[in-house]
Amino acid sequence: MQPFIYQTHPQRIVFRPGALAALGEEVDTLGAGKVLVLCTPAQRDLAERAAAVLGARCAGIFDGAVMHVPVEQARLARSTAAELGADCVVAIGGGSTIGLGKAIALESALPIVAVPTTYAGSEMTPIYGMTEGGLKRTGRNARVLPRTVIYDPDLSLGLPVPVSVTSGINAIAHAAEGLYAVDRSPVSEWMCRDGIAALGRALPVIARGSGQDDAQVLAARGDALYGAWLCGAVLGSVGVGLHHKLCHTLGGTYNLPHAEVHTIVLPHALAYNAPAAPEAMATVAAALGRDDVSGAQAVFDLAASLGAPVALRDIGMREEDLDRACELALREQYPNPRPLDAAGIRQLLDDAFHGRRPG
Repeated sequence: MQPFIYQTHPQRIVFRPGALAALGEEVDTLGAGKVLVLCTPAQRDLAERAAAVLGARCAGIFDGAVMHVPVEQARLARSTAAELGADCVVAIGGGSTIGLGKAIALESALPIVAVPTTYAGSEMTPIYGMTEGGLKRTGRNARVLPRTVIYDPDLSLGLPVPVSVTSGINAIAHAAEGLYAVDRSPVSEWMCRDGIAALGRALPVIARGSGQDDAQVLAARGDALYGAWLCGAVLGSVGVGLHHKLCHTLGGTYNLPHAEVHTIVLPHALAYNAPAAPEAMATVAAALGRDDVSGAQAVFDLAASLGAPVALRDIGMREEDLDRACELALREQYPNPRPLDAAGIRQLLDDAFHGRRPG
């Protein structure tokens, strides 16, 4: 067995249907008494459900979470938490809301209770990111890691199918890159395989939509949330490579939707790295039940079969911006199995822009 180091993170995980009802008790466990609930404008109703569960513990609701966490919005949320005297934040929703909670915790060290309703996986990582001046900057800090995570499959039942699909493939991206991370371990590799497989089983059931047995749909939602938990845990325990760098560049600089960017770029980033990481690619394909194709093709085919976008041009990217995106992606060196090559990355971006199936 290869030598390895695996760093565990102190978190409490509550995973069951109906787990939102335990939110008050989980806040009490942290010793908190005044809670600020965070959400996006569209998920205000869900935040009010959480506030009702918290009762007198709820100090208020901040419904200003937006994609890519603009620094101005982070400052406003921090000042709101301070004005209300909050000693804890509950972030209910997807990666944007949890990211906003992290922005508050980064400076205040307030504990976060995360209640994810998508498959983004941010709740399992000490990674934060904020956008300022058209550039998204990320970092790692243990103080932004949510102290408690409540996974309630019931809360994802209303998640629209297109959002479910792209969010799920976003989660797969965390594990796919984890398979060739320089600091991977047998533990993280197991989480990668099981997480990808769980999402690969769940997403087709979710995508079929109505007309299915309710128990089958709930089981698929639970599988997807379980897979997202594992894939998020991978992202929190290993470093990332080209795929995540490209997605942060495209999303933060061109304000493209986060999960959709991950969905589109992932097969092309895998194809770029395939010559340097053949075992990882084979593992991706096998976990998705596709031993007949490459890992890159398996991911592309999954996205296409589920009706997800496969071309950057279809989500607002302009072809004239591809050269600039390539330049930004090359600005900093970071661990990646294949050395960063301008011509190769420019071709990757062109393939992703046009939605070509990896060869």
